[in-house]
Amino acid sequence: MLCYKINKQLNTNFSRIDELGLTFKSDSPSFFSRYFHQTPNSDTEFYFLANKGTEGYLIPEMKKVDYFILIKNFIDQDDLNFILEGLNKLPEVVVAAEVDPEKLKSKENLIF
Repeated sequence: MLCYKINKQLNTNFSRIDELGLTFKSDSPSFFSRYFHQTPNSDTEFYFLANKGTEGYLIPEMKKVDYFILIKNFIDQDDLNFILEGLNKLPEVVVAAEVDPEKLKSKENLIF
């Protein structure tokens, strides 16, 4: 439902793709819901990722965050501001903010 509202607000086309499977310290893999959108005529890829998976958190140091939008390849500051402003207008979103992946202890979980 949230992804539908994001698509409507940002004029994107996020669609569900295979879950992201990661194995942490336990032998049981954890699976995270994910959605994908690619900007037409661009190499920019967007992934809408659940932070809570079947066996833990994608980014454990940010347990209060429900979802991440991971942007791969180039995005200019105006487009990023448009996305953040649009997300913050949605009543279902408490706050949307940019996170520097270099400051995350678990940044390797975002490499796929």
